[in-house]
Amino acid sequence: MRHANPVSNPSTRLRLLLQIPLLAMLHLACLATFGLGSGDSHADVDLTTKFSNQGTIGNTRHNLTQRQTAGGGPAGATMDSFRNDYMEVCVYCHTPHGANTTAGAPLWNRAIIATTYTVYSSNSLTQTPSQPGAASLVCLSCHDGQQAVDAIMNMPGSGRYQANPDAGFLNSWNNSRGPDATIHIGLNPTPALGCLTCHSPSGGIPGTGATDFRVAAIGTDLRDDHPVGVNFPTTNGTGTDWKSPNSNGAGTKFFDEDADGRIDKGEIRLYGANATVECGSCHDPHGVTNGTSFNATFLRKSNSGSAVCLTCHSK
Repeated sequence: MRHANPVSNPSTRLRLLLQIPLLAMLHLACLATFGLGSGDSHADVDLTTKFSNQGTIGNTRHNLTQRQTAGGGPAGATMDSFRNDYMEVCVYCHTPHGANTTAGAPLWNRAIIATTYTVYSSNSLTQTPSQPGAASLVCLSCHDGQQAVDAIMNMPGSGRYQANPDAGFLNSWNNSRGPDATIHIGLNPTPALGCLTCHSPSGGIPGTGATDFRVAAIGTDLRDDHPVGVNFPTTNGTGTDWKSPNSNGAGTKFFDEDADGRIDKGEIRLYGANATVECGSCHDPHGVTNGTSFNATFLRKSNSGSAVCLTCHSK
């Protein structure tokens, strides 16, 4: 049985379908009143992020308060009706108290919905993908769109805990920097049910500066993504299609590019006793700097010249 949450609950889905288009129409009316958006037919999907992507996770898209620490970024007030602004960057994923102890991630602050994902399949695979492991499920707890981005278990302050955060629980939060959120949306691949209502060409509101987020809305069908939950081949090295990973002595496999015997943030790694490939193998949600800027899509290393691919694949 799935946890109750603001996006997967059927009655809430209907409410979102009715309310979000109405809000979109009201927004369009305001744009027309002020002479904005004329001639536009889609959201501003070609815009790059307004975050600096430098220095701290607070300056990346994973700052879900939508107010970057360096200033000059997205207007948080635009999102205040659609997600709780907890005024803290880390709390959307982590909590020092009341954490989800079954998630397999440190101090995790989100529920993991019991889901059977449609996994990658190909007749050229030498390993069979299984269901995603912990280092993928924590990412999918937001990116599969089943939960609102603000659906955390433990809100800042005392007495604000619920194991399965639903809309009633989330509505109890006071957005002190803007209006209280009454609709809690997620990265659902269906535009009318979530972030893609604005952040996609088909559902966008002209003139709002809404960047295309479709690449981040993964959903539960993983067939068009790199396989996760798949064991790295045990036969690897010279003469095979796979490079040989290193070990840190505790059994963790990784590609030690600076030969220091330690897993560094910028190094590709494998998870668990079976050395599985997961989302966290190639992506670090906190960002890894490439000089002064973070790598695109939170990659652990730049993929210039297919460098990420060629870390594991011998081609």
